[in-house]
Amino acid sequence: MSAARRIAEASPATLNSGTDSSGKPDAGKPGAATGFLATGLGVALFSSAVFGLSGSFAKALLETGWTPGAAVTARLTGAALILAVPAIVALRGRWHQLLDNWLTILLFGFIGVAACQLFYFNAVSRLSVGVALLLEYLAPVIIVVWLWAASRSRPRPLTIAGTLLSLGGLILVLDLTGAVRVDVIGVLWGIAAAVCLAIYFFITAKENDTLPPIVLASGGLMVGAVTMWLAAATGLLPMVFSASDTRLGPWITPWWVALGGLIVLATVLAYVSGIVAARALGSKVASFVSLTEVLFAVIWAWLLLGELPGPIQLLGGLLIVGGVVLVRLDELRTPSGAGGAALPAALDHANDVEPVP
Repeated sequence: MSAARRIAEASPATLNSGTDSSGKPDAGKPGAATGFLATGLGVALFSSAVFGLSGSFAKALLETGWTPGAAVTARLTGAALILAVPAIVALRGRWHQLLDNWLTILLFGFIGVAACQLFYFNAVSRLSVGVALLLEYLAPVIIVVWLWAASRSRPRPLTIAGTLLSLGGLILVLDLTGAVRVDVIGVLWGIAAAVCLAIYFFITAKENDTLPPIVLASGGLMVGAVTMWLAAATGLLPMVFSASDTRLGPWITPWWVALGGLIVLATVLAYVSGIVAARALGSKVASFVSLTEVLFAVIWAWLLLGELPGPIQLLGGLLIVGGVVLVRLDELRTPSGAGGAALPAALDHANDVEPVP
């Protein structure tokens, strides 16, 4: 649901048991499961699964009276404090790295964390989790359309096909003529989250090899948390917490269970595992695998909240994801000198630390 740093596409870890000479897992050997995890694919899928929990945990809190601002602030504050420890270790006393990259950290925290997440949670408060996340996943399409209009350079056919497919999926997700009523304000919040994500990719398209990803994640979360607290202190952001029990699936749980899951599972573990996956798979492939987050988010919302998009919306969701897949495929197969306009830097670049969905 990227900052600006391209990890060398590391070959799969050679923890040798269960891998062949190319480093890929060999299903015929006893260590195949270990090899699967060693390639990073298992870690990437785990990261998508726990990231997908964020909408369900947040909505469980919102339904008991929490405001989106309160849920976002609590999430960012808790995760920033936890990740501060490994971030300090990763810095190894090189505090100048923070000063050298202060603008990247600031923009990541303000746009990629605070704004993107606040808009997404506002969308979740009015729409189903799956629909809200699908709207946010339109960010690559927004980038393609914007750069096409700004540069007047036509993208290659596969990128155009992916863009049109996603736009067609958006029409079905909105289901304007169907029985499922879609909240217009919620849709605008979801699109605003997608715009924030697109802006973030533009900002972070420049490579940066001087800042460890875990430091960027922790710093961005800290900036986002401070931003939210300041907005609340000035009265710009409504901040209402609740100690009422939450419902997660068939269970009634204390409020801190949903909040703890939102912080520890859907933020801390999601970020750390995402960084590990990006280092093992290469950031482009890892970002491709992260598309499964939509599937996991829909499944978690069904299991924990009892909500499922309508059939037309599910079909639209498949089209949106399919369109983004085509754009990603065009990105991954890009040869130098290929016909058509090269993918813009914002799409050609994939980062190790994604904006918090």
